[in-house]
Amino acid sequence: MKLLITEKPSVAMEFAKVLKVNPAKKNGYLEGNGWIITWCYGHLVTMSYPEVYDENLKYWRLDTLPFLPKEWKYEVISGGIQAKQFEIIKNLMQREDIEEIYNAGDSGREGEYIQRLVLMMANPNPKAKKKRVWIDSQTEEEIQRGIEEAKDASEYDSLSDSAYLRAKEDYLIGINFSRLLSIIFGKRIAKELNEEKVSIAVGRVMTCVLGMVVSREREIRNFVKTKYYKIVGEFGNSESSFKAEWKVTENSKLFDSRLLYNESGFKKEDDAKKFISYLSDKKAVIQEVKKSKQKENAPLLFNLAEIQNECTRNFKIKPDETLEIIQDLYEKKLVTYPRTDARVLSTAIAKEIGKNLNGLYKNFKDEEVSSYISKMVEEKYSTNLAKTKYVNDSKITDHYAIIPTGQGFENYDKLDDLKKNVYKLIVKRFIAIFYPPAEYSKVAVTVNVENETFTANGKVCVNPGYLDVLKNKTKTEDENNNLSILTALKKGQEIGINNFEIKEGETTPPNRYNSGSIILAMENAGKLIEDEELREQIKGAGIGTSATRGEIIKKLERIKYIDINEKTQIVTPTNKGEAIYDIVLKSIPDMLNPDLTASWEKGLDMVAKKEIKPDIFMEKLEKYIISKIDKLVVKY
Repeated sequence: MKLLITEKPSVAMEFAKVLKVNPAKKNGYLEGNGWIITWCYGHLVTMSYPEVYDENLKYWRLDTLPFLPKEWKYEVISGGIQAKQFEIIKNLMQREDIEEIYNAGDSGREGEYIQRLVLMMANPNPKAKKKRVWIDSQTEEEIQRGIEEAKDASEYDSLSDSAYLRAKEDYLIGINFSRLLSIIFGKRIAKELNEEKVSIAVGRVMTCVLGMVVSREREIRNFVKTKYYKIVGEFGNSESSFKAEWKVTENSKLFDSRLLYNESGFKKEDDAKKFISYLSDKKAVIQEVKKSKQKENAPLLFNLAEIQNECTRNFKIKPDETLEIIQDLYEKKLVTYPRTDARVLSTAIAKEIGKNLNGLYKNFKDEEVSSYISKMVEEKYSTNLAKTKYVNDSKITDHYAIIPTGQGFENYDKLDDLKKNVYKLIVKRFIAIFYPPAEYSKVAVTVNVENETFTANGKVCVNPGYLDVLKNKTKTEDENNNLSILTALKKGQEIGINNFEIKEGETTPPNRYNSGSIILAMENAGKLIEDEELREQIKGAGIGTSATRGEIIKKLERIKYIDINEKTQIVTPTNKGEAIYDIVLKSIPDMLNPDLTASWEKGLDMVAKKEIKPDIFMEKLEKYIISKIDKLVVKY
């Protein structure tokens, strides 16, 4: 017999269909056709609390820190459905007739960890071979492929090592630093917040994200607006004119002048007025007319962080809600694996992409989407993605981008409107990559007035291309109604000066994070980069992982360190969150450093890739904890 273990009962049913196993449940499993299929309910096994190691560790005292166990203890989650299901899996694993055990858990680090813990605690039949099923979607073809190509479980040992280390790191940092700071500062914080008792919760990722929120809030709070004054010239005649803005250049009489706030603004209005007086009787000549065509390709596909941000912006929902929705779409075979950091496809999937498109074309009865695909067919748009930016094997670790499978439509009508809208968002982003780029005509004009430079720009979309699909990005109008006028100008042409005006500008503080944009900032190690292309270029190790970021935000809100406005999803720190931030800043400031937090995540990734050994990672972690505790105990 072969035993296959999934992460949830619903997933087990999908495997049962493929393996032709009778779907009638026995006592927590299915059996037939040479297979036994059972399931977890997420985590069944957890790490033991310190008091399990030693009863004295129940009490929070400085002399029991640091807590760094040499032999780690784990236990089955007691009571309820988890304990019962663990016993069922354990008994099945120990059966003498079990020849192979297939780990069909979620295809990621956390999924590996859940099943490895069960395997460790269940003491399975030693004769049974251990295999790992790794799939990108829940379609029957992908499940079949995953089973047929299942590798020996040992090939995932480094991923397992990384998963165990991630849990140990979070456990050790959380327990040691939470206890340490609570013992030293707990009473002070309680008094400050007028509470009876306060425990200070510290986490490797959580505390860093709190730091991002508090820092941004204080930056906004302390921001002092600065006024500056721009000069705009109107050139031409009464029938045809355009506006151009003055900018300082090396030829300007005000180059490097202290009168200026920035390259186009004066600190004082009076100085701007004097400058206008200086220019008023001068001649204006067209110095340059630069015409160009610009092409803009469709954005890359969604990874989890990108779609979480998009759903917060469009639907005002939290990142963990977005993940729940996409996980449901995945389990209903509608989309591929959600917990991915990649925004591109693999070469292998790109070769088969026609199946996804055909499935959408034939079976997705949505008028809007059908029209986009029909246009693709009529216009004969290429589906050969191989040499495009949307296919890049080097940018894929575990899974490629989130795309529609072209299947699962028997489940679509049962979805609520929000889930349908999220699905359509994924579909449209997918279809857009097959459309031609948007094309723009641009013109940039430079006007010279007594060696002072004024610039004007015009831009119009001449072919919307992919913007037909992503209509929220359509910009078909001339962006400043200047294009036809500017295009007619000639270099060297003298042009009339109608007037100069002063426009008052004002510096603005940075925007607060919302629950989606902070996910993007976490992905980019604390940097909120608005430009999509730049974001992709600099992406490296982030804070947390695609699977955990939403939960971190949820936890910070639950323990009342941050508030999230239900309508706007704007994130702000609470008084308690700011007080905790101040304590951490005073005592363990590097816990607030996104680069340090990202480096720990990078280390875990290196373990998974066999670039460093687990022992080295653990040694560095323990040294870090010991050094911080020693320093603070001496200081306080």
